[in-house]
Formats: sequence, structure tokens, C-alpha cells
Amino acid sequence: MSLTRAEAWALLCDWTPSPKLRIHARAVELVMRDLAARLGEDQEAFGLAGLLHDADYDQWPEDHPKRIVEWLRARSEEPIAHAISAHYTQWGVSYDSLLDKALLASDEITGFCMACALVRPSRTEGLEPRSVKKKLKDKAFAAGVDRHEVAEGFRMLIEVTGGTDEDHLSRILAVLHAHREELGLLPS
Repeated sequence: MSLTRAEAWALLCDWTPSPKLRIHARAVELVMRDLAARLGEDQEAFGLAGLLHDADYDQWPEDHPKRIVEWLRARSEEPIAHAISAHYTQWGVSYDSLLDKALLASDEITGFCMACALVRPSRTEGLEPRSVKKKLKDKAFAAGVDRHEVAEGFRMLIEVTGGTDEDHLSRILAVLHAHREELGLLPS
């Protein structure tokens, strides 16, 4: 891998003017790095996939994710490019690697967990998987989060790594809590 995190961050900042989308990218990066560390996978590749998965969305939503995928392929970063090209099941791209499945299983649910935290005065403090699961059933809450994508991501990841959706949620919530200051999740 020749792409550095500094280069990826510079591209994200150049292509993504929205602070909210940058925070989402950073949160998914942290969740992906944590998962890679726990599974003995390449933390850099997992992290870069998380960081860059929506890099082209702000400026070119109609081309998403084609521009970032092409940019990565031009730099011979095929595993990351493929994972990003597959981070939404409706695009019909195959899930060939753990990296592909991990990104799908981390993207929507990380954003959803952050939304759950932001409506609580204590934010991530004391936020539990059962609360997140209850909110997932409420279609009006964070309506932009595709529940099918969350379920498919969990299914694929659990199929490969074992565990439960509660385990995955607990891990995500722990990562968000550990980085709550950086992610804007400190209690109000």
C-alpha cells in the first residue's frame, strides 16, 4: 500500500467541505481500525477504506462512489477501491473480502450510533446496544439510515467473524465513546 493516511486525509478535506461528513468519515475510520486490530487484519487498509468511503459524496453525489474508486484504482489501491465500490448492497458489487464486508457493516450503523448519542444529554456515556436496537425499529428516527444495509452488514460480518449484532454494536459504541471529544460527542 502506497497511499498514506496523510494523503487520504488531504483528499478528504479537499473533496469534502462538510464538517459533518468529515466527522462521519473519521468515525467510520476509527471503527474500521478497531475491527482490523481485533481480527489481526491490516489496520491501515481498513482505516483508509473507512476514511475515504464517502469522499466524493459532497461534491459529486450523482457520481458517488465512482470518483473515489477511480482515484484509488489510479494509485493501485484495488482492495480499498473495491470495498468502497461495494459499501451499498444496491450497487450490485460482490463482497469478496473481509474488508468489503467490514465497511458495509460499519458505515450506516456508525452513523446511526452517532445519531443515537447526539439526542442524549449524556451522549455516548451509558449508551447501550439495546437502546440502539430499539431506535433501529423506529423508522422515523434517523430516517436516512437504511435499515436493510445495517442488517445485511451485520449478517455478512457475523457470518465471517462470529459474534452477535450486540457484540458489534458494543464495539462501535466503545470506539465512539473513546473518541467522543474528537467526534463532537461530549455531554452537553
